[in-house]
This record gives sequence, C-alpha cells and structure tokens, in this order.
Amino acid sequence: MKQEISVNKAITRGHLIVNIPVFICMIGIPASAFYLSDLNLIPKWGIGIGFILGFIIAWLVWSFMITKWRIWAFKNVRNVHELKKRAIQEKLIWNDGNIFEKTEIRTFEEKEELKKLEKKFEQEDEYREDYSLPPKMEIFYSKVNNYVELGISILIIGVGIYFLLKGETKNYILGTIMSTIGLYNSVKELRKALNNKPQIIIDNKGITTTNVEFKNWSTIDSEEVVQEGYGKSAKSYLTYFYDEDEFEKIEIDSLNVTHSELENIIRTYRIRNNKNYR
Repeated sequence: MKQEISVNKAITRGHLIVNIPVFICMIGIPASAFYLSDLNLIPKWGIGIGFILGFIIAWLVWSFMITKWRIWAFKNVRNVHELKKRAIQEKLIWNDGNIFEKTEIRTFEEKEELKKLEKKFEQEDEYREDYSLPPKMEIFYSKVNNYVELGISILIIGVGIYFLLKGETKNYILGTIMSTIGLYNSVKELRKALNNKPQIIIDNKGITTTNVEFKNWSTIDSEEVVQEGYGKSAKSYLTYFYDEDEFEKIEIDSLNVTHSELENIIRTYRIRNNKNYR
C-alpha cells in the first residue's frame, strides 16, 4: 500500500525544490554581475541587466517547478484542502484566479493530470485526534514574546532620550517620536506580561475567548486558523462563526501557541466533541 505524505513534508519539499532555486536565481545572478563588473569583465550597466535576468530566470524556474510540485504533492497528500491552504499561506502558490497563478507553465499532459487530481478536492480532509492534548487547553500571552518586545521598547525609549539630550532641533523631533512610540509599546507589552488570564480556552465542550463567552461546539461553525497579510506584516488569527451569524476573530501571534499548534488543538477538541455526541 502506498504511504501518503504529510502536509508538512510536502510543504518542506516545496520550499526545497521551488523557493530555494528561485532565491538562488534572484540573489545569485545579480551577485555574479556585481562580481564580474568588479573584475571589469562586464560594464557597470551589466549589473542592471543582472537584476533583470535574475528576476526573469527566477520567475521561469518557479513557473516550471511549481507545476511539478503541485502534481507530486496533490497526488501523494491525503488532505489536499489543508495542503492548498498552507501552500498559499507559505507563498508557494497563489490563490485561484490570481494573475500570477496564470503564469504557471504546464504542458498538455500536466494540465490533464491536474484535472484528474481535482477530484480529490471532492473529499473532505481527514484528521486524527491528538491523544497528547489534555482535557482542556488554556492559552495565554507568551511571556517570552512580551519581555522581548518590552526590552526592545525600552531600548527605543533610551535612544529617544539620547537624542532629546543632544538638544538639536532635528534630534529633538526624532527623540520625541522614538520616546513616544517606545513608551506606548512598553505600556502595551507590560500589560500583556502582567495579564495571567487565559486568552483562549478550548475543550471538548466548546471555546471561550476574552471577547466571546463560552460557546458550545454545536453553535460553532467554520473554525479555523487563518493568516492575513504578507511577509513581516502577516498576522495569524483564530476565527469562527457562532450562533449562526456572529463572528469571532482573535489574533494569536502574541500568544503561547503557534499557527500549526492551534490548528491541531481545535481539530482535536472538535473530534472529541463529535465522539461524545455520536
């Protein structure tokens, strides 16, 4: 019997065979142009050509390799819905219909193969209960994250005070801005660090957050962990509908749980709830 590949392994392989070669092209070709120009083997304007070539070749590599990865991954992974969601979040592929998604290069045979694989999306993903999880999970603010952010904020205040003490007009304005930002963030992070109340409580009966009182799983629908934004500005949220038309959305980046850990938690307690009511 053929062994199925986990979503994590498929995503890791995607980064290895798609994103790493793309990164090498984007960085390596311009770097080579700089080096050759420094040796006077190509003119200075060749550096600009290097950047353009690096982008074009990197895009071609992605366009060819992402199709190879799509076919391999969707063929070997059982939970294709989760795989697709993760691949979009981790910038391996684009959303359906996106103009960049249309730049993927596919042969006729590959197009036919992908059409056949679309049938797998007619099945719902399957998940197993994580028996290592306790009867109830209480999720708090991450103290490590709070103190790191607090330390950075205090450092900003210190730099701001330094500029203020220099007495020059430009330095005074910069010092005032930095001190204000640092003070604001310090107060915010200190409040989180001193907050010992759970921000999210999840068990086999339901979910409670700081914004929404306890809701039974029977009243909850479409619970998931989503990521919004790109790069360093990306944020993760726990979202779900409750009482038919109400919606909860709570940011989790400052909590002591990761995106994937929370996904596993909500799936496990949903499974446990379903077992109790069979």
